Amino acid sequence: MTRSNREANRTMRAGVVSLARTRTLLPLWVAAGAWLLAACGGSRVLVPPRVDLSPYYRVGLVTFTIENAKGSLNVLATERFLGEVLGGQQGIEVLELGEAERVLNDVGETRLDARAARAIGQEHGVPAVFFGHLKVSDVKPRAVLAGFPHVEARVSVELSVRLISSESGGTLWTSSGKASDVVGEVGITGGDVFFSAEHPEEAYGRLVDALVFEVTHDLRPRWVKR
Repeated sequence: MTRSNREANRTMRAGVVSLARTRTLLPLWVAAGAWLLAACGGSRVLVPPRVDLSPYYRVGLVTFTIENAKGSLNVLATERFLGEVLGGQQGIEVLELGEAERVLNDVGETRLDARAARAIGQEHGVPAVFFGHLKVSDVKPRAVLAGFPHVEARVSVELSVRLISSESGGTLWTSSGKASDVVGEVGITGGDVFFSAEHPEEAYGRLVDALVFEVTHDLRPRWVKR
């Protein structure tokens, strides 16, 4: 065998040994990578809502009241709140009672308080009632001339919601949140914002969604890491 042939054989054997070592170590690398991914990522499980409404079976919902504004913002917020509650809870009914003024007139009360909650419970047969209130502030309007001229406004809105027992009048649960956003198709009258968009979901749906999502945190199931 020539010298060049012997060197070629040694090179080939070295390559085979190197490939064999690589094949031996590859499963170890894969296993180590899988272990690191599991350790860093962990697993997630869906846990029930912190507040379980199923013992009440049926709860009342008064359309949210609104401060420093008029129009449909409070109606849209109430509808979105209703959707989140029904989506996050099982085995309950929500009785929509309507506008606060009419509900109070029906039971002979003037304020949404503990006494009104007891009267509403007797009138409608619900063991608990949701009351909510929106407060609009920091209104900064601006005219938009591009396309179809209209008025937009950056506003801050606070939403607070309570669940009141219609037996004792005590507060069973409460939550609040705040969000700011630019909303479209609004009017400004005497410092108050008038939410009267033809398509309110497009005009201020994003703002309402942010508020309702924050407020209903305890009423929805959530993912947690194990």
